[in-house]
Amino acid sequence: MSYFDFILKPGVQKFILIVIVVNALTLGLETNQTIVQATGPLLHIADQIALWIFVVELACKMLALKGKFVRDAWNIFDFCIVAISFVPAVGWLTVLRSMRVLRVLRLISGIPRLRVIVQSLLLSLPSIGWITLLMVVLFYTFAVMATKLFGAAFPEWFGSLGATFFTLFQVMTLESWAMGIARPVMETFPYAYLFFIPFVLLSAFIVLNVFIAIIIGGMDDARSQQKQEDDKNIEHDLHRELAALRSQIEKVESLLSAQTAKK
Repeated sequence: MSYFDFILKPGVQKFILIVIVVNALTLGLETNQTIVQATGPLLHIADQIALWIFVVELACKMLALKGKFVRDAWNIFDFCIVAISFVPAVGWLTVLRSMRVLRVLRLISGIPRLRVIVQSLLLSLPSIGWITLLMVVLFYTFAVMATKLFGAAFPEWFGSLGATFFTLFQVMTLESWAMGIARPVMETFPYAYLFFIPFVLLSAFIVLNVFIAIIIGGMDDARSQQKQEDDKNIEHDLHRELAALRSQIEKVESLLSAQTAKK
């Protein structure tokens, strides 16, 4: 058992989450020049205090977990976000310094439910890739058709393949697609609804719902993995506590045997 195990206790981790939230608010207040002028260097000092709290937390985690620290992707994620704050603000590296607001993303690693959502998205990436390929094929097919059918009459929307892709993306999102795109086209091409309705049904209602179904399936898998990890951690803690209890029992037995021998 390490002296640095205290950093893994729920109370300490809740304190770190509070610091993350306060630091996020501080970084937001720094964007308001009126507040910056009124508070002077206080916001900068608060930001530095939060940064060094994160540094101490990561150092204690490294010492407590040792080799296990680098095996957890969330620990590497936290380390990289904190390390960005130490990049010197020189030249193009100033852009990286402005990314210190990414510390807010540490809330993801600190809140189990958010971790499950991110893990579900990562687990869904292979399936999402295939659905994305299907979407590209669907878009390309309809884009070529729309460019040839409506390009001459509506060059702003369908004049080129790129413009058509963007117009079809607007139609897929259902953002004023009927009054803004479809009906004006139907004034020139009365049967254009035979193009737009199938495209909306395929893209907005079928393919996007498949996306959602895949992500929900990934979320179930992520929950199962999280439960397995939690069970392993509980089992590990029990073994550690039993080992500590055995050592205490052995010490008591040795003391009792020593006292008996003296008598």
